[in-house]
Order: sequence, then C-alpha cells, then structure tokens
Amino acid sequence: MTELTFQLNNEDETIAVGQKLARHIQAPLTLYLTGDLGAGKTTLSRGLIQGLGHKGAVKSPTYTLVEPYELDGVEVYHFDLYRLNDPEELEFMGIRDYFTDSSLCIVEWPDKGDGLLPDADIHLHLNYVNQGREIQIRALTESGKKLLAAIK
Repeated sequence: MTELTFQLNNEDETIAVGQKLARHIQAPLTLYLTGDLGAGKTTLSRGLIQGLGHKGAVKSPTYTLVEPYELDGVEVYHFDLYRLNDPEELEFMGIRDYFTDSSLCIVEWPDKGDGLLPDADIHLHLNYVNQGREIQIRALTESGKKLLAAIK
C-alpha cells in the first residue's frame, strides 16, 4: 500500500490522524507536510507530537524554523520553512544534524528547503474540500509503506 486518503470534518479529526500516526511511528522517519495556509499542517503536527507523549503546547515553528521535542527515546524536530527566504539558510542552522537514526523530522513547507532536505518517507498533503479537509498520505520508502499499512 502506498497511499491513503481520509476526510477530515474538523480540527479534532485532524488531531486524531496525527495521534493514529504516532501509535505506529518509529524513528528514523521524515514526514513532509504540504497544503495551503490554514489547511491543518500544524494541527496535524500537534496531534502527532502529543500522541508521542508531549504534554505541553505544540507551537508553530514559523519564526524559529524548528521546535525540538525530546520524547521517550525519540528526538522529534518540527520544522516550518514557510518564512525561509533561501534554502542555504538551512546550511547555516546545521540542517543535516537534525536527521539522525533516532529522529522523527516533521517538515512543513518542504519545497522551501529543496535540495537540502533528505527525501521524505511519508508525504502528507492537506486540501480544502467543501467545509472540511482531506488528507492524502503517500508512502515513499519501505519505512513509509510499513507505517501506512499499520494505520489503514
């Protein structure tokens, strides 16, 4: 299985998909999140990060570019590259150091880091559909395929 689609009628359902992913995720894994502004990328990330055990708020790293979370044996790095002006800025922040064998990297707006980011294992794309959203989850590697098979 390489692709799944879910209808999301509200924020709670978006969070639930993130929590469902969290139950089956194993590092190392890289997730790309794409979609229009306000489509639910950060909401999905919140569900995922809290589903992995984070008890506090999950804020958007729009201005800091990355928010780290140290959770029960996994390092989670939540990137939001929306405000990135040049992919070379990622080199200055040591982007390669974040993608390790014990890390889960969630990258919003990955196209802004084109050429400097590792390939994704899973690509999640959120679309507006009528009054709700739709999420398409596509596996791009064997690790991604295993995750997709586990959540179907």
